[in-house]
Amino acid sequence: MPRNMSFFITTAQVRDKSKVITRRLGWLFAKPGDIVNACVKCQGLKKGEKIEKICQIKIISIHREPLYCVDDKEVSREGFIGKTAEWFVEMFCKANKCTESTIVTRIEFKYIR
Repeated sequence: MPRNMSFFITTAQVRDKSKVITRRLGWLFAKPGDIVNACVKCQGLKKGEKIEKICQIKIISIHREPLYCVDDKEVSREGFIGKTAEWFVEMFCKANKCTESTIVTRIEFKYIR
């Protein structure tokens, strides 16, 4: 059974399929070929709320790198067309309470369902 991955901040980008890369603080167990349920939200659900699955994705590649390695092209592939790497790093750090030198897991994926 596929694991669930939250795309709460980037739900719109997953729905319109402009996002083909995601960066995570965890997901050290993931490997190419894994099938994942892309969901709106997976944790912190209120009583009565259910996980809303958006689609399924397949991991193509995965590696670890410092967050500051992101460039403008990668930001576009994250689904943020027209935004800068500086903007993305600031947004990611604020959302994840980390710094630009934090080692993150870069996951490239494709949409399958």
